[in-house]
This record gives sequence, C-alpha cells and structure tokens, in this order.
Amino acid sequence: MSSIFYFFRESLTGFTRNLSTTLGSIITIFLSLLIIGIFCVGGAVVNNVVSSVENQVSITCYVADEAEQDQIDEVMDYIRNLPDVQNVSFTTKDQALEDFSSTTSNSNIVDQLDGQNPLPASIEVELQDAQQVETIAQEIASYAPFQEICDEDDPADAANSLEYGQQTVDRLFQLTNAVRIIGIALVALLIFIAFIFINNTIRLAILARRREIAIMRLVGASNGFIRGPFLAEGALHALIGAALAIGIMEVLRNIVLPRITAALPWLPLQIDLSLFLLIYAALVVAGLLIGLFGSLLAMRRYLKV
Repeated sequence: MSSIFYFFRESLTGFTRNLSTTLGSIITIFLSLLIIGIFCVGGAVVNNVVSSVENQVSITCYVADEAEQDQIDEVMDYIRNLPDVQNVSFTTKDQALEDFSSTTSNSNIVDQLDGQNPLPASIEVELQDAQQVETIAQEIASYAPFQEICDEDDPADAANSLEYGQQTVDRLFQLTNAVRIIGIALVALLIFIAFIFINNTIRLAILARRREIAIMRLVGASNGFIRGPFLAEGALHALIGAALAIGIMEVLRNIVLPRITAALPWLPLQIDLSLFLLIYAALVVAGLLIGLFGSLLAMRRYLKV
C-alpha cells in the first residue's frame, strides 16, 4: 500500500515538474478520446437513421388500368411467396388519388384534374430485409404475369414499373463508410501524437530524476519500484484526459443533443443512457491503454533497468 502512495505522490511531482509537456500530453489524449466518443455516438445515430430508412424501403409495382383482378391476385400471390417479403397489399386508382390528396399541400393540383385520375393502381411490397430489395425487384420484373399487367407498353420494360428506395440506402451506406474511414484515420493520428507527447513527458521525467534513479539502483530497488512512478504518471495523464472527454460528452448529451432532437424531430436521434455509459467506460480503458503503453515505450527506450 505504501508503494502505491509513493507512486501516486511521485506522479504528481512529475505532473508539475514539466507542466507544458504534461498539458500537451493531457490535451492530446483528451482530444483523441473526445473524437472517439463523438464518433461512437455519431455511429449510433447513423445506425438508427439507417435502420429507420431501411424499415421504410418498399417496392411499388405499378399496374395498368386494364389489368383484371384475377391477374393482380396471381401476381400478389407470387410476390407473397418470395423470400424476405413481409407484406403485400393493393392500392386502387381511387385510393392512390385519395392518398395523394391527403399528403399534398397544394389542393389546387387535385382541383385542376377535372375529375380525371392519372395515378395508376399499384401493388405495395414491404420487405423483411431491405438489403434484398434489388433481388426481389428483379424477381418481380422478370415474372411473366406481372409483365402482362405492368403499366408499360413493352413487357421488356416491366422494370420501369417498379419503384423502390435502394439507391437512397446505398448512398447512405457509402456516406457512413466514408465518415468511418475519416474518423478512424483522424483518431489514429491523434493517438500517435498522444504517444509522442507521453513519450517526451516520461523522458523528461526520467532525465529529471536520473540521480535519484541511480541511487535507487545502488540500494537495490527493484525494477518495478523504479518504473512505478512513471507508469502512474502516464496513467494520471490518461485519466485526466478521459475525465475531460467524458465531461464534454455529458454536455453534449444533456444540452446539445436534446436541442438537435427538438430541431429535427423526424430523425431518430435518441440514444439510451446505457450506451453513453458504455462509451464512457471504453474511453477510460482506451485512455489508460494509451497512457500506460506510452509510458512503457518511453521507459524501454530511456530507462535501462
């Protein structure tokens, strides 16, 4: 127990001995962990958005006006038996016009139709797995009975009678992958810089205590006893940096995120407190690993014990 207090006391002494280098080390660890935390929260938000978009991905199969009901039923039965299809429903021309009227903000558009209904009937297909939308769309477009009732003159153009949002999901995944790559590169750079700062801090601490270390060697102090204060100093830098990062994350969680959620209510931005607590624990562990490994590398290079 006395050794632990000694390590802690010596780490505080080293903290004040090289203040500028110490602050640089702490700030770099703080920025690294803060960016890691923000990207973890951002990743959770993006996953929520992607899941919300995926749940809304469906296939609309437009049907010609002259299609018979038994032909439509045959196509719907075929689609129901396809894998990853959750639900199939039929929307008549009148229902399509009514839905359009209830969603459009300009009622004059409907009035200008003069009783005509240009909207086609359609078969709505809901999916269990949004990633399979392209495969299912191809299955429907190649089905001969659908080619007969699609609202295209040429059955070979049946694919043009299908409408689905796979392109939106693909673009969203491309964007999230790009953001993840940039985030990982930035975090790696900051961690590398943090290692350099900790390395320099511990090196200066070793040089400042070189006489004391020489005396310890002469009296037979163990390698662990000599190295302990430097490891404690690196851990102290990491804990302070992690505490600062967690403090800023709490400000974001309690002040910034609720305001963004209120401004953008249609986006699923809610994140459970348990996820934040998990992120905070990960930041502490990551900070300790950065501090301890940085100290170990410095001691291996500059402290020959």
